[in-house]
Amino acid sequence: MSVSVMSGATGLLSLLSEPCQNDELKCHALVNINKVVDEYWFQISGSIASVEALYEDDEFSHRELAALVASKVFYHLGELDDALNYALGAGSLFNVNEESEFVNTLVSRCLDRYFELRVKEIEEKQEVDIDPRLTSVVERMINRCCEQGQFEQAVGVALEARRLDKLEEVIAQSADSVKTIKYSLAVCQKLIINRGFRQQVLRLLIRLYEGVPSPDYIDVCQCLMFLDDDKEVATILNKLLRGSKDDVALAYQVCFDLVENEMQSFLIKVQQHLDVLMPTPASATPTPLAPSVQTEGDVEMEQSDSAPPAASEASPLLAASNDTDANVLAQLGKAKDILSGKVPIGLYLDFMYRNNHADLLVLKGIKTAVESRNSVTHSATILANAYMHAGTTVDTFLRENLEWLSKATNWSKFSATAGLGVIHRGHLQQGQALMAPYLPRNGASGSPYSEGGALYALGLIYANHGHDVRSFLLNSLRNTSNEIIQHGACLGLGLASLGTEDAEIAEDIKNVLYSDSAVAGEAAGIGMGLLLAGSASEKAQELLSYAHETQHEKIIRGIVVGLAIIMYGREEGADTLIEQMIRDQDPIIRYGGMYVIGMAYRGTGNNGAVQQLLHFAVSDVSDDVRRAATLCLGFVLMNSPEQCPKIVSLLSESFNSHVRYGAAMAVGLACAGTGLKDAVSLLEPMLSDPTDFVRQGALIATALVMVQQPETRLGPLRKRIDKMIKDKHEEVMCKMGAIMAAGIIDAGGRNVTIGLRSQSGYFRRTSVVALAVFTQHWYWYPLTYFLSLAMQPTALIGLTDNLQMPTFQVECTCKPSIFAYPSPINVEKKEEASKVPTAVLSTTAKAKERAKKKEAEKKGTVKLEGDKMETDEKAAPASASTAGGEEGKEPGNAGGVEAAAAVTKEADVTGPYTLDNPTRVVPSQAKFIRFKAASRWTPIKSKVSSGILVMKDSSPDMAVDLVSPQVAAAAPAAVPAPTVPAPVRPPAQPVTQTEEPPPPEPFEYTP
Repeated sequence: MSVSVMSGATGLLSLLSEPCQNDELKCHALVNINKVVDEYWFQISGSIASVEALYEDDEFSHRELAALVASKVFYHLGELDDALNYALGAGSLFNVNEESEFVNTLVSRCLDRYFELRVKEIEEKQEVDIDPRLTSVVERMINRCCEQGQFEQAVGVALEARRLDKLEEVIAQSADSVKTIKYSLAVCQKLIINRGFRQQVLRLLIRLYEGVPSPDYIDVCQCLMFLDDDKEVATILNKLLRGSKDDVALAYQVCFDLVENEMQSFLIKVQQHLDVLMPTPASATPTPLAPSVQTEGDVEMEQSDSAPPAASEASPLLAASNDTDANVLAQLGKAKDILSGKVPIGLYLDFMYRNNHADLLVLKGIKTAVESRNSVTHSATILANAYMHAGTTVDTFLRENLEWLSKATNWSKFSATAGLGVIHRGHLQQGQALMAPYLPRNGASGSPYSEGGALYALGLIYANHGHDVRSFLLNSLRNTSNEIIQHGACLGLGLASLGTEDAEIAEDIKNVLYSDSAVAGEAAGIGMGLLLAGSASEKAQELLSYAHETQHEKIIRGIVVGLAIIMYGREEGADTLIEQMIRDQDPIIRYGGMYVIGMAYRGTGNNGAVQQLLHFAVSDVSDDVRRAATLCLGFVLMNSPEQCPKIVSLLSESFNSHVRYGAAMAVGLACAGTGLKDAVSLLEPMLSDPTDFVRQGALIATALVMVQQPETRLGPLRKRIDKMIKDKHEEVMCKMGAIMAAGIIDAGGRNVTIGLRSQSGYFRRTSVVALAVFTQHWYWYPLTYFLSLAMQPTALIGLTDNLQMPTFQVECTCKPSIFAYPSPINVEKKEEASKVPTAVLSTTAKAKERAKKKEAEKKGTVKLEGDKMETDEKAAPASASTAGGEEGKEPGNAGGVEAAAAVTKEADVTGPYTLDNPTRVVPSQAKFIRFKAASRWTPIKSKVSSGILVMKDSSPDMAVDLVSPQVAAAAPAAVPAPTVPAPVRPPAQPVTQTEEPPPPEPFEYTP
């Protein structure tokens, strides 16, 4: 039956209202109405009651067809909920495979409703009644994706629906199960915001990994680490260390990746379990590390203190052989040295010293521009030097300016001494010796500010790896009653024992806290948080109770920041504490509540956390709370930095200057190291804000975002910073921000970025915690040094399976000038006006020359060569230029200026060009790095082009050319000490003698 344009669907609708009992006639009408419903829905909507009545009639044989027609009518009317209800009633007639706007819209609506109900059921533990028809549509959608080979979409739907059974089915059906598991793991990290369900997914993925022929043990061990399953990680490492050569290399790579996540307590437990699984015989002699990874002398392998397990407790992996051979023991020693941090830190220390490109003329310009009488800018300049040379062990600037440095007094001296810890960070072998002139000594009375700063510096040097200095720091805390020394010791202990939950240290720090000293108590609160980082310890309630009892604001602030660190990454587990703190009448405790939200939900993008922070950012009566709430949005949104500028854009235009400052810092934290254009665009107007501290925050945030970006983008920022520093009318707060920004953009000799994530994609706990403490510099300047803990070297370091550094090259498929080090600053030389030579007539010159010849002939000493006489006049300019060249060189750069100049000369080359191992690879450069197809060395870990990589040797029988280490020589610190003078560091390269001394005069010996 055809329908004319004039009559539309009127005739068909009349058939539906016929009183006859013939279902075939009504069915015929519905079939044809279904064909024209998209065109004549406005006519059909007037008779929709007839269609609904047919669906509700249980005796009507074509109820599903009526439901489908009703669904399409309601869809066109915009009533999507009613449309979905009737679509579900249509059963199989609602074809999810149909490519139409109607089907796509309702399927999306169906998925959203199902996801919402499943979240309530699984995560919120609510009793919900889910329509089986809804479940059927979702399952059909997953099956459709699998049939079309869209397994990634199927994984996404299964995870959003919280259906682990369907996720397992999808992975089982996929053509490449390992690839699908890897994708599931990546999605799990980024999209699942509920911690409990995320752990269930990780458990499932680990089980599925075990079922594949060649599991990716790197990913498996990463999952196990976040499930806190140290025993299983140790079992896997034990198995690999007993396997083939490639298995051993893989074990080393697993260890390097685990260390990069900086979970000190977890790594200590893994080492202990390895000792149990692979006991060391008393007669075994451990093998020392290869020279290429040592930092100072020979590093001896740690002996196991644990006894071999009883026969009943022995691992099944030991059943094959009871005698562990020396080779396996040597491999165990190397694995433990990696897990303890000795090897990776030693490698990065060598890389940072070898590639230091910090320009001392930048610091000299800052020093010249600022007034030494102003302690704020004086301390900021020392801080900028510490940032610029972080981890390089180069303290040339301090040594050359000892008199200027000595102007630091009181807490400025504390900060200046602590800055040495930033410069020598990671110098585990000589760290304590470097700080010896300033550390507390029995029977000797020094400056408490220097001693406290030295203890703080020791914590910065040994951050996350403090087992060697634990006892010294603990004794220093116990043997003093001076609150300044206690302040430094508490910070040092917290850093050195980060996240270890050491009960003995916790008791001593708690005693300092309860002494009710404002200065020492603030550091004790932060130190306690660092010690218990991420543990959600029961001590949290005890600390909160004491915060209500004490009258010192500094102690309360230290405690609430410590509580935020204790709740790091706990997500829903911190909700009870958050609720207590954000409802408190004390604004300082509410301030801490904002940080607890930021730390607990860091990088999750949790909607509830974002809503809470936005609410307090615009409604709280305290400026401090509003500033903290806005700033902590940066922590929550770290996982999706592109979202942060959009969310805080309105806040950045707030009338409240504290909110504007918080918005700037939020963008700086979330987008650190990304160079995101939206972030820079948001911060640009804030650099001209009328409030000085807002400009300061914008400068720091811009530097955090732009660190290690190409010089074409950094150049204008450098000029702007330099102009602010030299402007005598600029506010002190703004100058301080500009000096700090100058240090950040050139941090670590221009070889580090703000590393929020490890190579595996997980957040680095130390970096996030350090940034949280760094933001407290608003109240206490010495805490600015915490930023150095978030600085991650951007290096590609290839190692053999013996942990030695071979010589090989990689290709970079772009122009060298894009990622080259910036050119050094050129010193402008003043040109003196030269005198115009007097004109000499040719006849006069000839007459003088004849006179000279006659005079020489009389003496008989003339030496003629043609018509010219030999003179030494040409030697003078050469020697002068040589001297000028030697004078122009800056010490402590380890060949950096020459290397930068060499790259600049190649700026016009289009690429690809080669880089030698080890080399700097900035984050935005990694996608251009390629390992040569015919190269002898290929990484064990695929699709990675930065970090420490263990390489596979395709020609193991050939000799290996190794890279010679260039580790900095140990030297005492450079800050002037009251008792021990600081000797000068030997130059990085030997000085070449240009002139030999004259031989001795001949003499005669007469008895």
